[in-house]
Amino acid sequence: MCRLNPRVDFAFKKLFGSEENKDILISFINSVLDQDEPITDLILKNPYNAKNFKNDKLSILDVKAVDTKGVWYNIEMQITDQDYYDKRALYYWARLYTGQLESGVNYDKLEKTIVINVLNFNCLEEDDYHNIYQLLNRESKEELIDHLEIHFIELEKYNKDLSEVQTALDRWTEFLKRADKYDKDKIPTQLAELASIEKAIKVLDTIGLTKEEREAYEARLKWLRDEEMALKKAERKGMEKGMEKGMEKGMEKGREEERKQLIINMLKNGISVEEIAKMTQLDKKEVEKIKKKI
Repeated sequence: MCRLNPRVDFAFKKLFGSEENKDILISFINSVLDQDEPITDLILKNPYNAKNFKNDKLSILDVKAVDTKGVWYNIEMQITDQDYYDKRALYYWARLYTGQLESGVNYDKLEKTIVINVLNFNCLEEDDYHNIYQLLNRESKEELIDHLEIHFIELEKYNKDLSEVQTALDRWTEFLKRADKYDKDKIPTQLAELASIEKAIKVLDTIGLTKEEREAYEARLKWLRDEEMALKKAERKGMEKGMEKGMEKGMEKGREEERKQLIINMLKNGISVEEIAKMTQLDKKEVEKIKKKI
């Protein structure tokens, strides 16, 4: 398996935000945009380097870059769930967009700005793992201006088998979600088709860390694991309490709408149809009927 987890923001920045790995970043962005004319070169605006790490402990963990056409990019890996992340993503776009203007510079100098958010949690009420937002007319669907483009890649919603991998973005998402399963000597053919992913796996497997970097990475990884376990525990307790209250309130009083919503919540939390039928004393077919409407 890879020695570093690319989902840990520190490793993500070192992998995608280093000058020596710029081809990896270019390949990833091209897979997200899927354009007829892929970008060929980038200028990193906040590249990772050991000096910055030592001075500020990498307090800025996103990757900023500009391509040869002047388009700006902000790529961020966010591993822990956060409220209002949609607003945060828009704020990041606005900062990068308005930050292009210096005193006395006209608005015509503003360039297209693309924000790519890689999330280790579910944020949007959408089924697809990749969603794109732009400025469109609600009726005609015509674009006002192409300067705003925000991408969300939700790793939790990616559930393809290797045999189902088709696009370059599928390959990169597979890598980001399951890099811990692969090492440089056993790269699946579906991923090895992209030379940049093969290089990324080798980089994570062989990358050298200073003592400070290793300690920071291990501390960050431990913190993220503890945070994930705490969140899961809180969610489980909340769900159990919610189900108890919901059962009392919804089932005993026979409120059909509340009962339906309760069952929907159970289904969304991964509880099987059989278990719900037993808990609610409903016919299995009735639960399945509600499931089909979700």
